[in-house]
Amino acid sequence: MTRFYVCWTPNPTHTRWTRVRSELRSCWPPPLFLRSFLPNYVSHKDTYQQKAFCGVYSEDGNMFLSACQDQNIRLYDTTRGRFHLRRTVKARDVGWSVLDVCFTPDAHHVLYSSWSDYIHLCSIDGDSENHTALDLNPDERRFCVFSLAASTDGNEILGGANDGCLYVFDLEQNKRTLKIDAHEDDVNAVAFADSSSQLLFSGSDDALCKVWDRRTLREDRPQPVGQLAGHRDGITFIHSKGDARYLISNSKDQSIKLWDVRKFSPKEGLAASRLAVTQQNWDYRWQQVPQRALKRHKLTGDTSVMTYRGHGVLHTLIRCRFSPEFSTGQRFIYSGCSTGKIIIYDVLTGGVVSRLSGHDACVRDISWHPYEDNIVSSSVSAVNANCSTGVSV
Repeated sequence: MTRFYVCWTPNPTHTRWTRVRSELRSCWPPPLFLRSFLPNYVSHKDTYQQKAFCGVYSEDGNMFLSACQDQNIRLYDTTRGRFHLRRTVKARDVGWSVLDVCFTPDAHHVLYSSWSDYIHLCSIDGDSENHTALDLNPDERRFCVFSLAASTDGNEILGGANDGCLYVFDLEQNKRTLKIDAHEDDVNAVAFADSSSQLLFSGSDDALCKVWDRRTLREDRPQPVGQLAGHRDGITFIHSKGDARYLISNSKDQSIKLWDVRKFSPKEGLAASRLAVTQQNWDYRWQQVPQRALKRHKLTGDTSVMTYRGHGVLHTLIRCRFSPEFSTGQRFIYSGCSTGKIIIYDVLTGGVVSRLSGHDACVRDISWHPYEDNIVSSSVSAVNANCSTGVSV
């Protein structure tokens, strides 16, 4: 039986944590006020014949994008509280499944990736579908982009791949403009740090998060500006707070960590994290978490601000995100869970403030509406569920 533990909370007298907590708290309403708007009512929105892998809202919240193992990408109209299927796009060049999707910032196109040399760009305006294959020209014969992100201006696409590299594709030049040998293992997660799109975050199965500054980056000798160590196992997802300062990482060590990029990890931390990864001899895809993998003490050199425990990371690359700025001031972190739940944490206290049940299998992706109080969860049970405010059921 898998056991999950209450999160670790840092000593509140710790000077650095006191400063960080003050920064994070400065723009937030009282926590009891925010909790009254947390989703608590679950309803099923759609059911597929195969596993749902991805589901995200557009930036304005007017559309929801879902990707399924049946190779279909579904777009839903979510204006005025609706959740109506608007169109279905048949994905191209799909190996096994579509693994990541995202909207372009103007929401006129969607991007998707799979086991393929290409990222695909598809227009969603009008009645016709215009698919464009963006060739990353990798060296590996078996190649996959696990994670995608679009720059704020919509001109560049960032991808993280199974060859340990980061890729940047320029849509205006219609070519790959950057390839970075970034990690020692699969790159499972990438993100732009803020709207400038100059700072890049990456997370890998080598258990490290890395920060890259494109203004000083050389493709022939790539060096990160800093590295963040403290996880004991591979990283499945990262999400930036959008301020080029804070990010969170989800990991196969069954924890989420909050990082401050003003405090990078020393060499001792990198070595400790690498050693911990080499000592993992179980496979999260089909095995239960061994007790030895649930160690709670911090690794030497762990510079994370906070560690959150209470969710399970098994079977697939489960995502976690900061809650929206508009409705919550990013006061919460929410994550999918291998038990079929959505877990919501308080950023400051580390406590679990809500567990939302709606699936009978692993929840891989979650997306909180940017302006309304609802979360859509996507599960390998082939169900999309909507969690809204209202009467608990």
